[in-house]
Amino acid sequence: MIAKRNLGLVAAAATLLAAAPLSAIFDRWTWLVQSTITVAVVAAVAALARLGRIPLWGQVLAMLGGLMLALTWLFPSGAELLGVVPTPSTVGHFGSLAEASLVDMRSYGVKVPDTDPMLFLAVLGVGGVAVLVDLVAVELRKPALAGLPMLAIYSVPVAVYVDSVPPAPFIIGAAGYLWLLVADNVGRVRRFGRRFTGDGRGVDVWAASPLSSAGRRLAAVGVVVAVVLPLAAPGMAGGLLDTIGSGTGEGTGGSGRATNGRVDLFSALTGQLNQNEVTDMVKVTTDESSPFYLRFGVADHLRTDGFRARAPSGSSASRELRPAEPDREGIERSRYRATVEVMESFEMPLLPVYAEPVRIQGLNGKWFYDTNQQVLFSNRERSSGKRYEFEYVRSTYSPSALRQARPLPTEHSLRRQMSTPTVPAVETLVDQLTQGRDTEYDKVRAIYDHFATENGFSYALSTEGGTSGQEIVDFLTNKVGFCQQYAAAMAWLVRAADIPARVAFGFTNGANVDGDTYVLTNRNLHAWTEVYFDGFGWVPFDTTPAYGVQGAARTAWAPDLEAEEDVTPEPNTTAGPAGSDPTTNPNQLEEGLEDELSGLPGDTGTPNRPLPLWSWWAAGALILLVLLAVPALRRSLLRRRRSGRRAPAAAPAGTATANADAASPDGRHMVVLADADRARADAHAAWHELLDTLVDFRLRIDRTETPRATVGRLTREAFREDTEAASAVQLLGRAEELARYARDPHSGEPLPPALRRVRAALAAGASRRTRLMAAALPPSVLLRWRTAVAETSARLVASYGRLQSVALRWSPRRLLTNRLPR
Repeated sequence: MIAKRNLGLVAAAATLLAAAPLSAIFDRWTWLVQSTITVAVVAAVAALARLGRIPLWGQVLAMLGGLMLALTWLFPSGAELLGVVPTPSTVGHFGSLAEASLVDMRSYGVKVPDTDPMLFLAVLGVGGVAVLVDLVAVELRKPALAGLPMLAIYSVPVAVYVDSVPPAPFIIGAAGYLWLLVADNVGRVRRFGRRFTGDGRGVDVWAASPLSSAGRRLAAVGVVVAVVLPLAAPGMAGGLLDTIGSGTGEGTGGSGRATNGRVDLFSALTGQLNQNEVTDMVKVTTDESSPFYLRFGVADHLRTDGFRARAPSGSSASRELRPAEPDREGIERSRYRATVEVMESFEMPLLPVYAEPVRIQGLNGKWFYDTNQQVLFSNRERSSGKRYEFEYVRSTYSPSALRQARPLPTEHSLRRQMSTPTVPAVETLVDQLTQGRDTEYDKVRAIYDHFATENGFSYALSTEGGTSGQEIVDFLTNKVGFCQQYAAAMAWLVRAADIPARVAFGFTNGANVDGDTYVLTNRNLHAWTEVYFDGFGWVPFDTTPAYGVQGAARTAWAPDLEAEEDVTPEPNTTAGPAGSDPTTNPNQLEEGLEDELSGLPGDTGTPNRPLPLWSWWAAGALILLVLLAVPALRRSLLRRRRSGRRAPAAAPAGTATANADAASPDGRHMVVLADADRARADAHAAWHELLDTLVDFRLRIDRTETPRATVGRLTREAFREDTEAASAVQLLGRAEELARYARDPHSGEPLPPALRRVRAALAAGASRRTRLMAAALPPSVLLRWRTAVAETSARLVASYGRLQSVALRWSPRRLLTNRLPR
């Protein structure tokens, strides 16, 4: 009973640890407090039921009753008995919360606020998992199966927040699961009695059991492999390695890479604009003569630390996205068609489209469209390399029509998403700018006009790019920044005026390369403000000075602030520097931006194009060939070093040894070389080369054989019909035999020619595959490397054993027991 009680507490704690991934969904920790209360009630009821020896079905009913009581206390309907006893109206209230949670899931993006429907759903799920874990782990004694309901909790944030769940909650949940397994196994082992090593020997009190030590090592290795291997596997983005590489779990750095969910578009924009090199990102073809900006992202979640992008949610992009609305007074809608080709350098879970797309073709079912954010996104794929077509509607508005827009109703769903932190300096400025303005549009125009150059605002890329309340105040004070600060500042001020606004990201109009085809580079990346007018939708306003942006466009409702007052810009006209002639070369905008960037550190004045893709493939193939050639190169160098030895010349007259007068059988005198050590080393080198050659050509060698026995076997098996090769191998064997056992080594004919003759004979008798392997991947070199690795591993194991022996000798557990090991 005590064992079950302890295991029940561990099961409850493990359930709470397994719920850690839910922290990636909720904005606050209210869910954890309520989940802890619920799990504690379930665990307490289960312990009481086991104490009363209630049958299994009764324990399940008791835990479900405890879960119901906890939910009733945390989410009351007001009609409960004594505040905690549920009634039929309580059940109806729970049903209403469940239905409302579906609405909240469609309305909110990650991270969601603490709404009762979402909290009810989370607490109900965690409590239900607590019941299942207790039942499986404690009563059925199958703790391994308890991982299934615990894994169900982890699957929820993964499904909602794809590729963006940080690794820490998963590790915490895995630790809880391992804790449950260990607790169950400890309880089982304690019933066995005395510990043993596995070979019958007892284990001292101070020493750890070898079985438990092995189990801990296996568990540690398993956890490391389970966590690290999937993170390091190609194609699995958004994990720990990406987090370390980018320095943040949400952002993209400057590369444009980001996980789906909350893309740090500000970080991506800053990184791309500050690059010195110009990179082609998108090619777009449209039948619209003067298109507006191509957009791909939105940041509409405003917190004290700045704007953030919500996780988009929507339906398949393959269906018709929205019906085309008819024109009305003050609004002109035109329908166009565009084709977009995304380059490899633009890699995001988002695709660029013009605002208000109607139908998209060329994308698979993994791409979705969010009608609220007006973004095209995917949970599983990236944008690079995609090519697709779409129809879209271009809406233009007259200022007089926008002035007819009424304030947004209080019950409108956008009100809940457009909360704005209070910044006194911003509130004061907005009150001053909107004083006396009656319509929504006039308030927005007053804020828009405030960012004119005549008020001291200017464009620069060298400033910090933050969007928090303090940084917005600094920008409004210093009046120097680039597009993301202008867009975020206006959106913040418009929200402070109680009008919905957000920051949009995309591309300005690029260079026209072929009639209606435009190439958009990283210099065309841009951010602007979109304001919501009731009855009109999201209307764009670009406050960034036009001279700082390539391909900037201005509209009738948001004209160029630098133009002369008596000049009324036409809709969709491309803006230029103040006072510029409409016939001015459009390349002047690019030249102006190059001048702005020329002062940045590291600017060389000449944009560097990235290397083409084929060059990277060629470099990779070259590196692979070099690596494959290393064994052959190592064998060639070794053969050259061995054959490079030459027998020294005979000693000059008067330097002969005492054996100089000895006569040979044929009557000639034998002269002994002065350098016997050199001749002995040459013989050993030639013999080792012969053995390596035999290994290369797959012939058996026996290191225990004498040179004479090896030569005899080769003569019988390999050179029976080749007398020259047989003579050559006999010469090599005789030289090695004399070098090993005789006082005077071999001093006759040189050995390298004999080696070459033997190698040629072996190559002639071998198959084509054997010859190819002997030349490209010599088995002798690979064998030598494997032997070296094995010897190094053996030395490391021996060193670890000695270190472990020393550590055990001074183990605190041993010293405290004051006993000697048996």
